[in-house]
Amino acid sequence: MGFYEEQILPRGINWAMSGKRFSKLRQQYLKDVGGKVLEVGFGSGLNLPHYTGRVTHLYALDPSQLGRRLAGKRMRRAPFPVEFVELQGNRFALPDRSVDAVVSTWTLCTIPDPDSALKEIRRVLKPEGKFCFLEHGLSPERGVARLQNLWNPIQKRFAGGCHVNRVIDRLILDSGFKILGHKRFYMEGPKIFSYMYGGIASPSKAPN
Repeated sequence: MGFYEEQILPRGINWAMSGKRFSKLRQQYLKDVGGKVLEVGFGSGLNLPHYTGRVTHLYALDPSQLGRRLAGKRMRRAPFPVEFVELQGNRFALPDRSVDAVVSTWTLCTIPDPDSALKEIRRVLKPEGKFCFLEHGLSPERGVARLQNLWNPIQKRFAGGCHVNRVIDRLILDSGFKILGHKRFYMEGPKIFSYMYGGIASPSKAPN
């Protein structure tokens, strides 16, 4: 990665994603998460203030070293241990069926190979575990989707590989999950960036 990706982009994301509209959604979608949790796309730890006392241990996965430093104050305030885990190739450095929940917020849009990441999420989740997701993606409105597809190459270049046109629920279903609860909606902001997929999935069905 270059200077922009290593030094500028993480600071910009930390600033842009810390607003009230994002905080409100984080609080709403993380309130029932508990036990041993893996957060994929930990970034600068913006989710940390929104976890409840039900969390006993948080495994944080993110390649950005600057993001880890920006998360320092939030980590020190967390009422549970926060432990960074690494990627070993495309594999998470965690045993099979070792976590109670996995959290992904505004992350599946950016992962280069979301199918592999979702299969790893399924691998590390306990059979009764839950995958909590809150992501932006392709709008069902034809005009908005057309704009998203046109804008996507620019978005990827300047937003660290972020896609605005992924169909998040389809990616999750195709990776061997059953979606237990799911809501699609626009949050505040321009429609090409703000169509949201939020919900809970379970690794209870065999992958396709």
